[in-house]
Amino acid sequence: MAVKAMGWAHSFPVSGGVRAGRQWTRRQLESLPWSADEPETVDAVVLTVSELLTNAHVHAHSDAHLVLTWDGDCLHVNVHDDDPTLPRQRDPDAGEVSGRGVGIVRALADEWGMRCQRHGKTVTACFRPAGAQQDAGNG
Repeated sequence: MAVKAMGWAHSFPVSGGVRAGRQWTRRQLESLPWSADEPETVDAVVLTVSELLTNAHVHAHSDAHLVLTWDGDCLHVNVHDDDPTLPRQRDPDAGEVSGRGVGIVRALADEWGMRCQRHGKTVTACFRPAGAQQDAGNG
């Protein structure tokens, strides 16, 4: 059986890229067979994209390169920026307005990870929608 994968890629500039990234991601997800039945998963993916793009812009001072890949089992969200420093989980005080991104991604994604590369880093999150397995045989 052949594996079918779908993917999309887009770069988002530091200025105004987060909102555009959320909108772009939501549009791409509309083409997936499970998205209409799983709005919570779509919202989790969009929130993760928002957090990862924000981290790239605020902490790495970098444009963010977003790649979404659907392989029939997992929606992979990859965000690359130009800073090789890996993000770390923080425990911000109640009044702090930043420091929750890694915790949010960890809580929402089924899997997540990060890796340094020659020119920056990539943070990856995987989402496995419950309805995807049912649709796998219908494609």
